[in-house]
Amino acid sequence: MSHTTLHGTKAIVGEPEVVEDGRLAETSDAWSRLKVAASAIQSLQVHDGSIPDAAAHAEARARVAEITASIRALSPAFPHDAAYLSASIRDFERWADEGFGIPDFLDSLVAFQPQQHRVDGIRHLVVFPMYTQNGSPDRRVEAVLVEVIWPEFIAQLEAGDYSNKLFVSLRFIDFTPGYDTNSAVLFPETVAMREIPPFTWGAIFQDREAARYRRVVRAAAEITKLELPADAARMLDDQELTEKTFVMWDIIHDRTHMRGDLPFDPFMIKQRMPYFLYSLEELRCDLTAFRECVAIEKRLTSRVDAGEQLDAAEAEMLEHARLVQYAVLFDRIFRFAITGSRVRNYDGLGGQLLFAWLHQRGVLHWTDTALAFDWDEVPAAVVALGDAIDELYWRSIDRPKTAHWLAAYDLVRSTLTPHPASRWARGLPDEILAGAPKGYTDAVLDDEFPLSMFFEALDKKMKPVIESTAGITGRDS
Repeated sequence: MSHTTLHGTKAIVGEPEVVEDGRLAETSDAWSRLKVAASAIQSLQVHDGSIPDAAAHAEARARVAEITASIRALSPAFPHDAAYLSASIRDFERWADEGFGIPDFLDSLVAFQPQQHRVDGIRHLVVFPMYTQNGSPDRRVEAVLVEVIWPEFIAQLEAGDYSNKLFVSLRFIDFTPGYDTNSAVLFPETVAMREIPPFTWGAIFQDREAARYRRVVRAAAEITKLELPADAARMLDDQELTEKTFVMWDIIHDRTHMRGDLPFDPFMIKQRMPYFLYSLEELRCDLTAFRECVAIEKRLTSRVDAGEQLDAAEAEMLEHARLVQYAVLFDRIFRFAITGSRVRNYDGLGGQLLFAWLHQRGVLHWTDTALAFDWDEVPAAVVALGDAIDELYWRSIDRPKTAHWLAAYDLVRSTLTPHPASRWARGLPDEILAGAPKGYTDAVLDDEFPLSMFFEALDKKMKPVIESTAGITGRDS
């Protein structure tokens, strides 16, 4: 039964049936009601997540009642999240009781601890007022059903040399509109809360990463006439194989942000720097994942060559160590380089840099309108770029901040051609060099390193494919 509100939307009345099996959650009446109520309340919220229009409060209270009733009905299916879901209900009810000001969901955020339940296939119901990175910049009530991806070989990696207690790998089951976007992360810092607690987890949706990788690389390989190696081609036909590959890549990438010879706060997003600094940091972490997977492949292959029998997890680790190398290479070149606007696109710049570095070292070829790689030579060339960034970082421990920035620029422009109007390329004037760091950053062009002619041509052909991946999940591939 339903009734029509003043706004013309339909609100469901009555209590939803209790759901006791998380595998049935996405098809349940309770989840449908939760999605409807959350989506409806989004239209009442302003940028900071509050609902200042008093005339909308009656409808908002009805929506909150529907949300909390649905969470109660779904809670038995998620016993591992009982404390969080109870706290979520309290946070929603307090938000309504206090007049729908800026939401404060600190209590439920602190209670949500998915990193404590890294079990393959376990599910979570997640409901917060939040913004979604690469999605909406506004805080809205969003609801997501997710499933953990945690195969045994990843558990062994994490328990060994690649410890990362905060890392959670996820698969989408269903979501409200904020995740019908390019967003592939669930980060606690996006939640509306009164104060910032110590963050204990960060989650990535590897199914979205894998699905868009498969669609983009398939199209790019056809357009560039690239003959993919057999292992790389297998990924295009196997979503689960690719998901696991991205889990291995991301767990090593994520931990790298806090490791190495770091001349700066690793959480660089807190600082205002020229965007090419972010490019080098993200690329450093990806190339570290590449380098480590080369080492893992070499170590396990040597055992096989010596006649040892790998167990099932080790065999899967070896398989995915090879695949991560293809994933880093092709995702960086084919998707990162031409995704998004040209306004301070640091991931795009990293993809451009990797492509040009390999081309200039003769291991990547664009000849007769076809792309080819000297595969035996690729690992060493990729690792060499990672080594160059590591050397930059190590030397910059002894450099002033702005001198580090200048050295980083020199590293990038040694491979990529700057914009002809670049003040950095011409040499910054003394008043900027002697001034505050802000002057350096302000002098960087939005598109300091424009696309090469190769990427301009590729972008025109790939744009519809890349745009089609917004909102994609593993079930769409």
